[in-house]
Amino acid sequence: MQTKNQVNLFNLPNSLTLIRIGMAPVLVVMLLSPGETLSVVAAVVFALVCLTDWLDGYIARKNGITTSLGKFLDPLADKLLITTAFIMLIPLGRIPAWVVAIIMSREMAVTGLRAIASNMGVVISASNLGKYKTIAQIISLVPLIIHYRFLSLDFHAIGILLLVPAFLLTLWSGIDYFVRFFRHNTLEG
Repeated sequence: MQTKNQVNLFNLPNSLTLIRIGMAPVLVVMLLSPGETLSVVAAVVFALVCLTDWLDGYIARKNGITTSLGKFLDPLADKLLITTAFIMLIPLGRIPAWVVAIIMSREMAVTGLRAIASNMGVVISASNLGKYKTIAQIISLVPLIIHYRFLSLDFHAIGILLLVPAFLLTLWSGIDYFVRFFRHNTLEG
């Protein structure tokens, strides 16, 4: 029997997050050698799966069913799905490898910093910049995944154009995490 304070770990929000994690390998398969049609399908699937990030958070907050597992898995699911898309676009020639290397370095550095802070008893919560960064990355990835020309639109060019602000937000939000960490430790020390 579940008491009022207990929350089922496999509630709808956590299940949506697990689906997002499970879609990363599916995205890998879809992007192994996509033609025009499969690129569009992969982009639609990627966008729909990314929308579950908003949906699971909304449902969890609305129904008061946030869990520690969900707080851990949700950002992990985002990172897995987004970095999978970025990595798979490199061999297809749709994105420069150095851009992906810097984006992934930022993700690893911030994750490491948050782990260090957590061990020190400091919580570095997700910032709005980090949320905007994720949204900007998703928005740039969709046309990069589509890649081809449709309806007289060059989706690759659109994706590269959208990647510029996403890349800048990625750098800015990473710097922001480190500034907040060091500011907190300077004030505490």
